[in-house]
Amino acid sequence: QVQLVESGGGLVQPGGSLRLSCEVSGSISKINYMRWYRQAPGKAREFVATISSGDSTSYADSVKGRFTISRDNAKNMVYLQMNSLKPEDTAVYVCFAVVLTTDLSTSAYWGQGTQVTVSS
Repeated sequence: QVQLVESGGGLVQPGGSLRLSCEVSGSISKINYMRWYRQAPGKAREFVATISSGDSTSYADSVKGRFTISRDNAKNMVYLQMNSLKPEDTAVYVCFAVVLTTDLSTSAYWGQGTQVTVSS
């Protein structure tokens, strides 16, 4: 069993910054790639950023240059540093991970999400 728990969301003014965290816990052998997605009200879930086990990263065009994804393998954590936030970044941000568990099966897991609201 694997759990993902996000934290760090909140209300921030346009131009501000937030750092989201996601802790992965459970029967983990190895965490492969990790991602952040977001879902705004009335819209489909969209990809935000991804980081591989080798620390290769990729971003949605809408956040490139403003957001940075990183991971701490020792702590089974993934982070999303969000700078120069815009009102259109308002969404529930959800963590995603592909995990090799100790029973040698690989599955994808989702967190519950953390709300980010960008408003003056």
